[in-house]
Amino acid sequence: MKYSGNPRILSVQLTIIIILVLVVIDVITYLLYPVIGKYVVLFNILVSAPIFYWIFYQIIGNFIYKKIRVIYKNIHSFKVGKKSVNDALEKKDVLESVNRDVVEWMEKQKEEITQLKANAVFRREFIGNLSHELKTPIFNIQGYVLTLLDGGMDDKRIRRKYLERTAKSIDRIIAMVKDLDTISALESGNLELRLEQFNLEDFATEIIEFFELKAEEKKIDIFIVNRYKTNLNVVADKEKIRQVFTNLIDNAIKYMIERPNPHIKISFFDMHDNILIEVTDNGGGIEEQYLPRLFERFFRVDKARSREQGGTGLGLSIVKHIIDAHNQTISVRSTVGVGTTFAFTLQKGAN
Repeated sequence: MKYSGNPRILSVQLTIIIILVLVVIDVITYLLYPVIGKYVVLFNILVSAPIFYWIFYQIIGNFIYKKIRVIYKNIHSFKVGKKSVNDALEKKDVLESVNRDVVEWMEKQKEEITQLKANAVFRREFIGNLSHELKTPIFNIQGYVLTLLDGGMDDKRIRRKYLERTAKSIDRIIAMVKDLDTISALESGNLELRLEQFNLEDFATEIIEFFELKAEEKKIDIFIVNRYKTNLNVVADKEKIRQVFTNLIDNAIKYMIERPNPHIKISFFDMHDNILIEVTDNGGGIEEQYLPRLFERFFRVDKARSREQGGTGLGLSIVKHIIDAHNQTISVRSTVGVGTTFAFTLQKGAN
């Protein structure tokens, strides 16, 4: 007989088994004692069956009820009322249902534990990176100040040089604090976006003109490809998107390798409700293993070279948070020796 997880059906099954056993006994009794045998048969059918059923149901039902209550309390972290348990008892296979809930709960707990572990690792790395990033300028300032106190103040040349270096280190700390404050505001949702409509090609042209001198120093050509004949308008926070373009182009200039025809190109693609923007360089590229972590705070592919180039290590993290705040997406693809492309979307405006 197939097992059922429902206590009512299980009680009926057990009662039938007992009645069948009693019928066999009744038949033997009837054959030996015909006078009383027929009364025994009627008694077992009419009286014993309901009694056995009631006993089995009470035992099995209460047992399952108690077990389910404990399980559900553990799963849902609160006491389940009788109504909820009674509803569970009425299911076709309550134990199978509970088992399924337990498995789902276990999977959810595993996911939460995995996420907590990942968050713990991220926090450790973040604190370590923050400590390291702050340690360098702070120790520099300390060294400059001690040198000046040990007699360097008397030499005007040394005094000016070390004060300028101290100011540079202080500026780096201030920039880092400002970037962290920006990220915090973006993550908490406290930074209100000032959405406006503007022409993306005109805007990108302004950015290119801003970097013109810096790009010429490295003989890098910055240009826009696939220009649209119609107005290419988007709705976004103009100053925040300026930060995005500035960071991406500035990084492309900083890490451009020596090669023939170095260039940075900006492309636009119509994606129905959005405009896809791509900023592509033909620099040294980034190894694939580093791409998933590229938008993490303080993550640097080449830490020594990155610090030599300046910056806080928070730029790309801010870029991602700005795009996320616009409910849009950003991605990166790169090939070592070929170059890197950052692609992000913005909401299309009216023409």
